[in-house]
Amino acid sequence: MKVAIINRSDLRGGAAVFTYRLMQALRQEGVEATMLVCDSVGHDAHVVDYAHPILDKYHFLAERLQIFCNNGFSRENLFKVDTADWGRDLSSHPVVRDADVVILNWVNQGAMSLDSIARICRTGKPVVWTMHDMWNCTGICHHAYDCERFKQTCGACIYLASQSSTDLSHRVWRKKKALYAMPNLHFVSVSNWLADKCRQSLLLCDRSIEVIPNTMPVESFAYCRMPNEDFDIAPDVKVIAMGAARLDDPVKGFDLLIDTMRYIREQRPQLAEKLHLVLFGDIRDASLLSQLAVPYTHLGAISSDKVAGVMAHADVVLSTSLYESFGGTLIEGQAAGCVPVTFGNGGQTDIVDHLRTGYIAQYKSCEDMARGIEWAVNAPIGRAMLHNEVVQRFSPQVIARRYINYLTSLL
Repeated sequence: MKVAIINRSDLRGGAAVFTYRLMQALRQEGVEATMLVCDSVGHDAHVVDYAHPILDKYHFLAERLQIFCNNGFSRENLFKVDTADWGRDLSSHPVVRDADVVILNWVNQGAMSLDSIARICRTGKPVVWTMHDMWNCTGICHHAYDCERFKQTCGACIYLASQSSTDLSHRVWRKKKALYAMPNLHFVSVSNWLADKCRQSLLLCDRSIEVIPNTMPVESFAYCRMPNEDFDIAPDVKVIAMGAARLDDPVKGFDLLIDTMRYIREQRPQLAEKLHLVLFGDIRDASLLSQLAVPYTHLGAISSDKVAGVMAHADVVLSTSLYESFGGTLIEGQAAGCVPVTFGNGGQTDIVDHLRTGYIAQYKSCEDMARGIEWAVNAPIGRAMLHNEVVQRFSPQVIARRYINYLTSLL
Protein backbone atom coordinates (compact mmCIF):
# COMPACT_ATOMS: atom_id res chain seq x y z
CA MET A 1 0.00 0.00 0.00
CA LYS A 2 1.27 3.46 -0.94
CA VAL A 3 0.16 6.33 1.29
CA ALA A 4 0.70 10.05 0.79
CA ILE A 5 0.53 11.99 4.07
CA ILE A 6 0.14 15.77 3.73
CA ASN A 7 0.89 18.23 6.52
CA ARG A 8 2.08 21.82 6.55
CA SER A 9 5.38 20.88 8.20
CA ASP A 10 7.23 17.73 9.16
CA LEU A 11 8.35 18.77 12.64
CA ARG A 12 7.20 22.34 13.32
CA GLY A 13 4.21 22.16 15.68
CA GLY A 14 2.44 19.43 17.62
CA ALA A 15 0.35 18.13 14.71
CA ALA A 16 3.47 17.99 12.55
CA VAL A 17 5.35 15.87 15.08
CA PHE A 18 2.39 13.49 15.46
CA THR A 19 2.05 13.23 11.68
CA TYR A 20 5.74 12.53 11.22
CA ARG A 21 5.56 9.79 13.87
CA LEU A 22 2.60 8.26 12.02
CA MET A 23 4.59 8.18 8.79
CA GLN A 24 7.48 6.45 10.55
CA ALA A 25 5.14 3.96 12.26
CA LEU A 26 3.43 3.03 8.99
CA ARG A 27 6.77 2.49 7.28
CA GLN A 28 7.90 0.22 10.11
CA GLU A 29 4.82 -1.91 9.40
CA GLY A 30 5.66 -2.20 5.71
CA VAL A 31 3.54 0.63 4.26
CA GLU A 32 5.16 2.82 1.59
CA ALA A 33 4.30 6.07 3.37
CA THR A 34 5.66 9.41 2.16
CA MET A 35 5.10 12.75 3.87
CA LEU A 36 4.46 15.81 1.70
CA VAL A 37 5.10 19.20 3.35
CA CYS A 38 5.64 22.84 2.41
CA ASP A 39 7.74 23.67 5.47
CA SER A 40 10.47 21.07 5.90
CA VAL A 41 12.63 21.14 9.03
CA GLY A 42 14.21 17.69 9.19
CA HIS A 43 16.21 15.69 6.67
CA ASP A 44 14.21 12.49 6.29
CA ALA A 45 14.42 10.98 2.79
CA HIS A 46 10.74 10.01 3.06
CA VAL A 47 9.66 13.63 3.57
CA VAL A 48 9.13 15.51 0.30
CA ASP A 49 9.13 19.32 0.43
CA TYR A 50 6.83 20.89 -2.16
CA ALA A 51 7.62 24.46 -1.10
CA HIS A 52 7.64 27.37 -3.51
CA PRO A 53 8.90 30.25 -1.32
CA ILE A 54 7.15 33.07 -3.16
CA LEU A 55 3.86 31.29 -3.87
CA ASP A 56 3.52 29.80 -0.38
CA LYS A 57 4.33 33.15 1.23
CA TYR A 58 1.66 34.75 -0.95
CA HIS A 59 -0.94 32.17 0.11
CA PHE A 60 -0.05 32.67 3.78
CA LEU A 61 -0.18 36.47 3.65
CA ALA A 62 -3.32 36.57 1.51
CA GLU A 63 -5.22 34.50 4.06
CA ARG A 64 -3.99 36.60 7.00
CA LEU A 65 -5.01 39.77 5.14
CA GLN A 66 -8.44 38.31 4.44
CA ILE A 67 -8.93 37.52 8.13
CA PHE A 68 -7.51 40.89 9.20
CA CYS A 69 -9.98 42.71 6.96
CA ASN A 70 -12.87 40.69 8.37
CA ASN A 71 -12.08 40.92 12.10
CA GLY A 72 -12.02 44.70 12.44
CA PHE A 73 -8.25 44.91 11.76
CA SER A 74 -7.42 43.22 15.07
CA ARG A 75 -4.26 41.17 15.56
CA GLU A 76 -5.58 39.54 18.74
CA ASN A 77 -7.23 36.53 17.09
CA LEU A 78 -5.39 36.61 13.78
CA PHE A 79 -3.91 33.13 14.20
CA LYS A 80 -6.80 31.49 16.01
CA VAL A 81 -8.73 31.07 12.77
CA ASP A 82 -8.07 29.81 9.24
CA THR A 83 -10.15 29.97 6.07
CA ALA A 84 -8.30 27.61 3.66
CA ASP A 85 -9.20 29.91 0.78
CA TRP A 86 -5.60 29.80 -0.44
CA GLY A 87 -3.20 26.89 -0.89
CA ARG A 88 -1.41 24.64 -3.34
CA ASP A 89 -3.04 22.17 -5.73
CA LEU A 90 -1.27 18.86 -5.07
CA SER A 91 -3.62 16.60 -7.01
CA SER A 92 -1.05 16.07 -9.79
CA HIS A 93 2.02 15.89 -7.54
CA PRO A 94 3.87 12.58 -8.12
CA VAL A 95 3.57 11.54 -4.45
CA VAL A 96 -0.20 12.02 -4.55
CA ARG A 97 -0.57 10.61 -8.07
CA ASP A 98 1.22 7.37 -7.12
CA ALA A 99 -0.56 6.89 -3.78
CA ASP A 100 -3.37 4.44 -3.10
CA VAL A 101 -4.62 6.57 -0.19
CA VAL A 102 -4.09 10.22 0.76
CA ILE A 103 -4.05 11.25 4.43
CA LEU A 104 -4.53 14.94 5.20
CA ASN A 105 -3.50 16.31 8.56
CA TRP A 106 -2.95 19.96 9.58
CA VAL A 107 -2.97 21.78 6.23
CA ASN A 108 -3.82 25.36 7.26
CA GLN A 109 -2.03 28.71 6.94
CA GLY A 110 -1.77 28.53 3.16
CA ALA A 111 -0.63 24.92 2.86
CA MET A 112 -3.80 23.75 1.07
CA SER A 113 -7.14 25.27 0.16
CA LEU A 114 -10.55 23.63 0.33
CA ASP A 115 -10.63 23.76 -3.47
CA SER A 116 -7.29 21.95 -3.74
CA ILE A 117 -8.52 19.26 -1.35
CA ALA A 118 -11.60 18.84 -3.54
CA ARG A 119 -9.33 18.31 -6.56
CA ILE A 120 -7.57 15.45 -4.76
CA CYS A 121 -10.95 13.94 -3.90
CA ARG A 122 -11.92 14.10 -7.57
CA THR A 123 -9.07 11.70 -8.39
CA GLY A 124 -11.26 9.01 -6.83
CA LYS A 125 -8.67 7.93 -4.26
CA PRO A 126 -9.78 7.48 -0.66
CA VAL A 127 -8.87 10.68 1.20
CA VAL A 128 -8.64 10.48 4.99
CA TRP A 129 -8.56 13.70 7.00
CA THR A 130 -7.01 13.23 10.46
CA MET A 131 -8.41 15.97 12.71
CA HIS A 132 -6.15 17.37 15.44
CA ASP A 133 -8.48 20.15 16.65
CA MET A 134 -12.00 21.48 16.03
CA TRP A 135 -11.27 23.32 12.76
CA ASN A 136 -12.95 20.68 10.59
CA CYS A 137 -16.27 20.99 12.43
CA THR A 138 -16.37 24.80 12.68
CA GLY A 139 -16.40 27.60 10.16
CA ILE A 140 -12.93 28.97 10.78
CA CYS A 141 -11.81 28.47 14.41
CA HIS A 142 -9.54 25.75 15.80
CA HIS A 143 -11.28 25.74 19.19
CA ALA A 144 -14.83 26.93 19.74
CA TYR A 145 -14.43 27.11 23.55
CA ASP A 146 -17.90 27.98 24.90
CA CYS A 147 -19.34 29.05 21.53
CA GLU A 148 -21.90 26.60 20.18
CA ARG A 149 -22.59 28.18 16.80
CA PHE A 150 -20.68 25.31 15.18
CA LYS A 151 -23.76 23.21 16.01
CA GLN A 152 -25.60 25.39 13.49
CA THR A 153 -24.02 27.20 10.52
CA CYS A 154 -21.51 29.42 12.37
CA GLY A 155 -21.78 33.14 11.57
CA ALA A 156 -21.68 35.94 14.14
CA CYS A 157 -18.18 34.66 14.92
CA ILE A 158 -16.65 35.66 18.26
CA TYR A 159 -13.19 35.70 16.68
CA LEU A 160 -14.34 38.23 14.11
CA ALA A 161 -16.31 40.31 16.64
CA SER A 162 -19.11 39.88 14.13
CA GLN A 163 -22.87 40.15 14.49
CA SER A 164 -23.60 39.01 10.94
CA SER A 165 -24.99 35.53 10.35
CA THR A 166 -23.38 35.55 6.88
CA ASP A 167 -19.88 36.64 7.89
CA LEU A 168 -16.59 35.02 6.84
CA SER A 169 -17.04 32.09 9.23
CA HIS A 170 -20.41 31.22 7.66
CA ARG A 171 -19.08 31.58 4.12
CA VAL A 172 -16.23 29.15 4.86
CA TRP A 173 -18.72 26.86 6.62
CA ARG A 174 -20.70 26.63 3.38
CA LYS A 175 -17.56 25.72 1.40
CA LYS A 176 -16.75 22.96 3.91
CA LYS A 177 -20.29 21.63 3.72
CA ALA A 178 -19.97 21.29 -0.08
CA LEU A 179 -16.55 19.61 0.23
CA TYR A 180 -17.73 17.15 2.87
CA ALA A 181 -20.42 15.86 0.50
CA MET A 182 -17.70 14.08 -1.51
CA PRO A 183 -18.17 10.35 -0.80
CA ASN A 184 -14.48 9.38 -0.83
CA LEU A 185 -13.56 11.90 1.90
CA HIS A 186 -13.31 10.23 5.31
CA PHE A 187 -12.53 11.55 8.79
CA VAL A 188 -10.37 10.34 11.68
CA SER A 189 -10.35 12.01 15.10
CA VAL A 190 -7.43 11.74 17.53
CA SER A 191 -9.77 11.50 20.54
CA ASN A 192 -13.32 10.55 21.44
CA TRP A 193 -13.89 14.04 22.83
CA LEU A 194 -13.06 15.62 19.48
CA ALA A 195 -15.16 13.04 17.64
CA ASP A 196 -18.14 13.89 19.89
CA LYS A 197 -17.69 17.59 19.11
CA CYS A 198 -17.70 16.77 15.40
CA ARG A 199 -20.86 14.69 15.74
CA GLN A 200 -22.54 17.66 17.45
CA SER A 201 -21.67 19.93 14.53
CA LEU A 202 -23.97 20.50 11.58
CA LEU A 203 -20.97 19.98 9.29
CA LEU A 204 -20.08 16.44 10.36
CA CYS A 205 -23.13 15.12 12.21
CA ASP A 206 -24.03 12.82 9.32
CA ARG A 207 -20.50 11.54 8.62
CA SER A 208 -18.81 8.46 10.04
CA ILE A 209 -15.82 9.39 12.20
CA GLU A 210 -13.13 6.88 13.09
CA VAL A 211 -11.25 7.46 16.35
CA ILE A 212 -7.53 6.62 16.21
CA PRO A 213 -5.23 8.37 18.69
CA ASN A 214 -1.86 9.85 17.86
CA THR A 215 1.13 7.56 18.09
CA MET A 216 3.57 8.23 20.92
CA PRO A 217 7.13 6.87 21.42
CA VAL A 218 6.06 5.39 24.75
CA GLU A 219 8.12 2.21 24.46
CA SER A 220 11.33 4.24 24.68
CA PHE A 221 10.36 5.88 28.00
CA ALA A 222 12.13 4.50 31.08
CA TYR A 223 9.79 4.21 34.07
CA CYS A 224 12.39 3.82 36.83
CA ARG A 225 12.14 6.82 39.18
CA MET A 226 15.24 9.01 38.94
CA PRO A 227 16.62 10.76 42.06
CA ASN A 228 15.45 14.27 43.02
CA GLU A 229 19.04 15.34 43.60
CA ASP A 230 19.48 15.65 39.83
CA PHE A 231 17.26 18.73 40.02
CA ASP A 232 18.61 19.88 43.39
CA ILE A 233 15.35 18.89 45.10
CA ALA A 234 15.15 17.21 48.52
CA PRO A 235 14.93 13.40 48.21
CA ASP A 236 11.64 13.02 50.12
CA VAL A 237 9.73 15.62 48.07
CA LYS A 238 7.03 14.61 45.58
CA VAL A 239 7.72 16.10 42.15
CA ILE A 240 4.87 17.27 39.90
CA ALA A 241 5.74 17.77 36.23
CA MET A 242 3.76 20.03 33.92
CA GLY A 243 4.67 21.18 30.43
CA ALA A 244 3.38 22.95 27.35
CA ALA A 245 4.75 24.76 24.33
CA ARG A 246 3.67 27.96 26.12
CA LEU A 247 2.72 27.56 29.76
CA ASP A 248 0.69 30.77 29.98
CA ASP A 249 -1.30 30.19 26.82
CA PRO A 250 -4.86 30.87 28.13
CA VAL A 251 -6.05 27.41 27.14
CA LYS A 252 -3.40 25.78 29.39
CA GLY A 253 -5.05 27.14 32.54
CA PHE A 254 -1.96 28.49 34.30
CA ASP A 255 -4.23 30.68 36.44
CA LEU A 256 -5.90 27.48 37.67
CA LEU A 257 -2.48 26.04 38.51
CA ILE A 258 -1.75 29.16 40.61
CA ASP A 259 -5.12 28.92 42.36
CA THR A 260 -4.69 25.17 43.00
CA MET A 261 -1.26 25.62 44.57
CA ARG A 262 -2.55 28.52 46.66
CA TYR A 263 -5.46 26.35 47.85
CA ILE A 264 -3.07 23.54 48.80
CA ARG A 265 -0.80 25.96 50.68
CA GLU A 266 -3.73 27.44 52.63
CA GLN A 267 -5.90 24.35 53.17
CA ARG A 268 -3.34 21.51 53.11
CA PRO A 269 -0.07 23.05 54.33
CA GLN A 270 1.45 19.65 55.18
CA LEU A 271 0.89 18.51 51.58
CA ALA A 272 2.35 21.77 50.25
CA GLU A 273 5.59 21.08 52.14
CA LYS A 274 5.97 17.79 50.28
CA LEU A 275 5.52 19.18 46.76
CA HIS A 276 7.83 20.63 44.12
CA LEU A 277 6.70 21.70 40.66
CA VAL A 278 8.94 21.09 37.64
CA LEU A 279 7.66 23.16 34.71
CA PHE A 280 8.87 23.13 31.12
CA GLY A 281 7.86 25.33 28.20
CA ASP A 282 8.02 28.99 27.25
CA ILE A 283 6.23 31.61 29.33
CA ARG A 284 5.58 35.18 28.18
CA ASP A 285 4.75 36.60 31.60
CA ALA A 286 7.46 35.20 33.87
CA SER A 287 6.02 37.11 36.84
CA LEU A 288 3.28 34.47 37.02
CA LEU A 289 5.81 31.98 38.35
CA SER A 290 6.29 34.04 41.53
CA GLN A 291 2.59 33.54 42.30
CA LEU A 292 3.05 29.79 42.73
CA ALA A 293 2.62 28.94 46.41
CA VAL A 294 4.89 25.88 46.33
CA PRO A 295 8.56 25.55 45.32
CA TYR A 296 9.13 25.20 41.60
CA THR A 297 11.80 24.72 38.96
CA HIS A 298 11.22 26.22 35.52
CA LEU A 299 13.32 24.55 32.84
CA GLY A 300 12.17 26.78 30.00
CA ALA A 301 11.54 25.32 26.55
CA ILE A 302 13.03 21.86 26.06
CA SER A 303 13.29 19.62 23.01
CA SER A 304 10.90 16.68 22.69
CA ASP A 305 13.70 14.18 23.29
CA LYS A 306 14.31 15.70 26.75
CA VAL A 307 10.75 15.24 28.00
CA ALA A 308 11.24 11.60 28.99
CA GLY A 309 14.15 12.54 31.24
CA VAL A 310 12.10 15.20 33.00
CA MET A 311 9.14 12.89 33.52
CA ALA A 312 11.42 10.17 34.94
CA HIS A 313 12.17 12.54 37.85
CA ALA A 314 8.49 13.10 38.64
CA ASP A 315 5.80 11.32 40.60
CA VAL A 316 2.79 13.12 39.12
CA VAL A 317 2.13 14.63 35.68
CA LEU A 318 -0.34 17.50 35.85
CA SER A 319 -2.50 19.24 33.26
CA THR A 320 -4.72 22.22 34.07
CA SER A 321 -5.72 22.73 30.42
CA LEU A 322 -9.25 23.92 29.77
CA TYR A 323 -9.38 21.90 26.54
CA GLU A 324 -7.13 19.26 25.03
CA SER A 325 -7.84 17.59 21.70
CA PHE A 326 -5.43 14.82 22.69
CA GLY A 327 -3.22 15.25 25.79
CA GLY A 328 0.27 14.16 24.77
CA THR A 329 2.11 15.29 27.91
CA LEU A 330 -0.17 13.12 30.06
CA ILE A 331 0.75 10.08 27.96
CA GLU A 332 4.46 10.97 28.14
CA GLY A 333 4.22 11.32 31.91
CA GLN A 334 2.37 8.06 32.33
CA ALA A 335 4.87 6.29 30.04
CA ALA A 336 7.56 7.40 32.50
CA GLY A 337 5.53 6.07 35.44
CA CYS A 338 3.91 9.31 36.63
CA VAL A 339 0.33 9.39 37.89
CA PRO A 340 -1.71 11.79 35.70
CA VAL A 341 -4.01 14.41 37.23
CA THR A 342 -6.13 16.50 34.89
CA PHE A 343 -9.49 17.99 34.06
CA GLY A 344 -11.60 15.85 31.74
CA ASN A 345 -12.79 18.36 29.16
CA GLY A 346 -10.99 16.88 26.18
CA GLY A 347 -8.97 13.92 25.03
CA GLN A 348 -7.71 13.36 28.59
CA THR A 349 -10.62 11.00 29.22
CA ASP A 350 -9.19 8.63 26.59
CA ILE A 351 -5.94 8.49 28.57
CA VAL A 352 -6.86 8.52 32.26
CA ASP A 353 -8.98 5.83 33.91
CA HIS A 354 -10.28 7.76 36.93
CA LEU A 355 -9.01 6.40 40.27
CA ARG A 356 -7.26 3.50 38.55
CA THR A 357 -4.50 5.06 36.46
CA GLY A 358 -5.02 8.70 37.44
CA TYR A 359 -7.43 11.37 38.60
CA ILE A 360 -9.92 13.41 36.55
CA ALA A 361 -10.86 16.52 38.50
CA GLN A 362 -14.14 18.39 38.29
CA TYR A 363 -13.85 20.97 35.53
CA LYS A 364 -12.21 24.22 36.68
CA SER A 365 -12.40 23.13 40.34
CA CYS A 366 -9.12 23.98 42.07
CA GLU A 367 -10.37 22.24 45.20
CA ASP A 368 -10.93 18.95 43.37
CA MET A 369 -7.66 19.34 41.48
CA ALA A 370 -5.95 19.62 44.88
CA ARG A 371 -7.74 16.46 45.99
CA GLY A 372 -6.50 14.76 42.85
CA ILE A 373 -2.90 15.76 43.54
CA GLU A 374 -3.15 14.51 47.13
CA TRP A 375 -4.63 11.23 45.88
CA ALA A 376 -1.92 10.86 43.23
CA VAL A 377 1.07 11.36 45.53
CA ASN A 378 -0.31 8.68 47.87
CA ALA A 379 -1.73 6.23 45.32
CA PRO A 380 -0.07 2.79 45.43
CA ILE A 381 0.18 2.53 41.65
CA GLY A 382 3.20 0.80 40.15
CA ARG A 383 5.18 2.80 37.61
CA ALA A 384 5.55 -0.30 35.41
CA MET A 385 1.77 -0.73 35.25
CA LEU A 386 1.28 2.89 34.18
CA HIS A 387 3.96 2.49 31.52
CA ASN A 388 2.51 -0.74 30.14
CA GLU A 389 -0.98 0.74 30.03
CA VAL A 390 -0.01 3.43 27.50
CA VAL A 391 2.31 1.11 25.53
CA GLN A 392 -0.66 -1.17 24.84
CA ARG A 393 -2.78 1.75 23.61
CA PHE A 394 -0.51 4.40 22.05
CA SER A 395 2.67 2.71 20.84
CA PRO A 396 3.64 3.21 17.16
CA GLN A 397 3.00 -0.43 16.29
CA VAL A 398 -0.50 -0.41 17.78
CA ILE A 399 -1.56 2.85 16.09
CA ALA A 400 0.01 1.92 12.74
CA ARG A 401 -1.93 -1.35 12.66
CA ARG A 402 -5.17 0.47 13.45
CA TYR A 403 -4.55 2.83 10.54
CA ILE A 404 -3.63 -0.02 8.21
CA ASN A 405 -6.84 -1.88 9.06
CA TYR A 406 -8.88 1.28 8.50
CA LEU A 407 -7.19 2.21 5.22
CA THR A 408 -7.53 -1.35 3.95
CA SER A 409 -11.26 -1.24 4.63
CA LEU A 410 -11.54 1.91 2.50
CA LEU A 411 -9.70 0.27 -0.39
